[in-house]
Amino acid sequence: MRSMGLFFISAGLIAMCVGMVAFCNMQNDKAIKHMQTTESKGFAVVELFTSEGCSSCPAADDLVGRIEKGNENENIYILAYHVDYWDRLGWKDTFSDHAYSDRQGTYASWMSLSSVYTPQLIINGDTECIGSDESSVIGGIAAALNKTPAAVLTLQSVKDGNHLRISHQETNLKKNTNLVLTLVQKHGESNVRAGENSGRKLSHVQIVRVLKEIPVKADSNSDVTLDLPADFNPEGWELVGFLQNSNNGHISAAAKVGFHTK
Repeated sequence: MRSMGLFFISAGLIAMCVGMVAFCNMQNDKAIKHMQTTESKGFAVVELFTSEGCSSCPAADDLVGRIEKGNENENIYILAYHVDYWDRLGWKDTFSDHAYSDRQGTYASWMSLSSVYTPQLIINGDTECIGSDESSVIGGIAAALNKTPAAVLTLQSVKDGNHLRISHQETNLKKNTNLVLTLVQKHGESNVRAGENSGRKLSHVQIVRVLKEIPVKADSNSDVTLDLPADFNPEGWELVGFLQNSNNGHISAAAKVGFHTK
């Protein structure tokens, strides 16, 4: 997992198996709205745990980047969490946060794994593989897309100054469900000056910058507020949310919101 090689995926294989919805965003600081609902069609929430300090991670970052770039027609939600436990080994990841390490640890508990590692990739909360393993990643995504969602999630967002106000609605909601909200920076780059990737310029996609989880019930759909990072801009970010069982991690629905002017 620390020495996986770089690999290439044919456009035909990706087009057959996976896709990513592309959003064209427009700026407005007063009111930015968009609505996206996912229903009936299969989906895949693809969570990658990665780090700029890990020499095995650029291959996984490259894989999800090519999936994100080359596909347009499927409900695939790529989320890259930059964990912080590599930060003490020579290079502090520009995008790392301890909350993402905690989330990976929660998955280890749900899946009865003895340890965590990078790059680790989890699909819909219940399928785990090495993030740079092409066949496992593509096969897992394809399998997820062939399943009918158990629930429906609808999100709507309004940008208000330095905050994002999010309204949400759930259909077929089960007990012990959390709404997980992620504010995602679509692209980022770093010049790494120390650690295992010293001297490399690393490119990233779908970087999780804000993570929030809230319990949800069938009779409650109150708004949620997220604080926006100082470098937020509507054109380069999106909101991804999903419903997750708090007992076992299974994800039953997902949706995303791009930022458009009213």
